[in-house]
Amino acid sequence: MPQTAETETFRPFRDALDEGRAAAILRDAVAGADDGELFLERRRSEHLAFDDGRLKTASFDASEGFGLRAVRGEAAGYAHSTEISERALTRAAETARLAVGAGGGRLAPPPPATNRHLYSDADPMADAAFPAKVETLREMDAFLRDLDPRVVQVSASLAASLQEVHILRPEGGHVRDTRPMARLNLSVIVEENGRRESGSAGGGGRFGLAGLIAPDHWQGIAREALRIALVNLRAEPAPAGVMDVVLGAGWPGILLHEAIGHGLEGDFNRKKTSAFAGLMGSRIAAKGVTVLDDGTLPDRRGSLSVDDEGTPSRRNVLIEDGVLVGYMQDRQNARLMGVEPTGNGRRESFAHTPMPRMTNTYMLGGEATRDEVLAELKDGIYAVGFGGGQVDITNGKFVFSCTEAYRVQNGKVGAPVRGATLIGDGATALQQIRAIGSDMALDPGIGNCGKAGQWVPVGVGQPTLLIGGLTVGGAAA
Repeated sequence: MPQTAETETFRPFRDALDEGRAAAILRDAVAGADDGELFLERRRSEHLAFDDGRLKTASFDASEGFGLRAVRGEAAGYAHSTEISERALTRAAETARLAVGAGGGRLAPPPPATNRHLYSDADPMADAAFPAKVETLREMDAFLRDLDPRVVQVSASLAASLQEVHILRPEGGHVRDTRPMARLNLSVIVEENGRRESGSAGGGGRFGLAGLIAPDHWQGIAREALRIALVNLRAEPAPAGVMDVVLGAGWPGILLHEAIGHGLEGDFNRKKTSAFAGLMGSRIAAKGVTVLDDGTLPDRRGSLSVDDEGTPSRRNVLIEDGVLVGYMQDRQNARLMGVEPTGNGRRESFAHTPMPRMTNTYMLGGEATRDEVLAELKDGIYAVGFGGGQVDITNGKFVFSCTEAYRVQNGKVGAPVRGATLIGDGATALQQIRAIGSDMALDPGIGNCGKAGQWVPVGVGQPTLLIGGLTVGGAAA
């Protein structure tokens, strides 16, 4: 269906269900259970991609449905449907009820109420008409090609979505949240003397497209993508071996997110499959290291007014001055571990069950300037940008590829290097942090996180860090 500014608000209890009957069906489904909820969702999204001088993709998607969950002990019964009706809800309740068995549970207290709104309810897709969006992408392509004759390919994309959720609790609580999202990505390939290199940049958050497609904004992103590509064009093969590494501020926090953050999610620790299981109250990082997961930052990509169980998001301290003080929890894992939920119960959509997930995960800054941190690096690399990576949650071992990095000797930043990969494990890396910059920054709003087949938007951040003893995999000459 075409997207218009007049698209009506999602109101399932007016248009498809009687709220009283839905609550009664839910109560029957969770009788004798420990927890449960009815999660209803409508999501609309659009994506436009301009590639190699032409519009390559223009799509609009709309979906809606519900998921009903009943939780008893470690078991969870879950059923979902794209049909929002009393008949479908009754069938789902019968299925979810199977996890409750003979019952015997005691319903957990409901989430606390909140009227907090961390982002606008406005539809981000309504900020510009379709032709204007296409023309903006065309201007991005032309702008980059005019900036430098070495540009041989440009890819530009705009994405926006609006997720509307209703969460009905068996005791009668009803929570609503409307979640906008917008994102701009730009990538460029340059060529010189037969060598091709690429660079990319982007940004986004829980707001409309208007700011992203303003020329003064997207031109800055375009210049940054081109700058990275040109840096890589003159990059030398990266060295290899065990060496000290300085990580830049902002987006390099993705290494923190993957190598450490997942290991601090409650389910992995309850099941003792995390490298940090059983270490609550222990020193797991160097002094001065404080790591937070904060879903309350306005307009950030990973922020939530309430999580997908209806719990208000929180500012959760995970590591304080090097000591492990908290895990991220959804309602089920919190109850089983005897602690409070932390507002980290997240799901990809109504077709998925919630689980403990990160929101915006970042390390607080220290007292040193960036230059002072770099001055302590005698022989190593300075990693400013990261691409893909892999992590083993059970032992925290990681491998990350650098998209922008430089050789550093005696505190002086030298030539850029290509093909660098960072190899280590999160537990050791935390202990080997030797200097913390005062320049903590959040990423520009481009993060996605995968877990158990579910993808959710997240934020990351950190200050400039000096980490000792990482293995650097180099590039072939």
